[in-house]
Amino acid sequence: MNDYLYGFEKLVVWQKARALVSKTYLITKDFPVEEKFGLTNQVRRAATSITANIVEGTTRSSPKEQAYYSQVSYGSLMELLNHFYIALDLGYITNKRLLELKSDISEISKRLSTLRKTQLNRHKP
Repeated sequence: MNDYLYGFEKLVVWQKARALVSKTYLITKDFPVEEKFGLTNQVRRAATSITANIVEGTTRSSPKEQAYYSQVSYGSLMELLNHFYIALDLGYITNKRLLELKSDISEISKRLSTLRKTQLNRHKP
């Protein structure tokens, strides 16, 4: 494997979000089979969208565009939290698991906010 790291690979927020994607896939393996094209798919798409939008933002040359993709990533993060609440309501995850996920989501949220502020500050003259 190549030792070169792309910019997004160096971002702790991307690393944490990537770990959340893996955790999400493991959790959704236990969802009912009939949810395969329903909630399971929605949860996984929201999780992968978080990392994908962080990456997309790093490819943009304009700080304003970079901040836009960080904001979209945050939206996907909140969508994921919503889906986990629904999973709780349906009995697919426990309250303890939700609290663990919320802790991960909270940390990523703070890091995305910091990233976005940094990007926007680069935009100012």
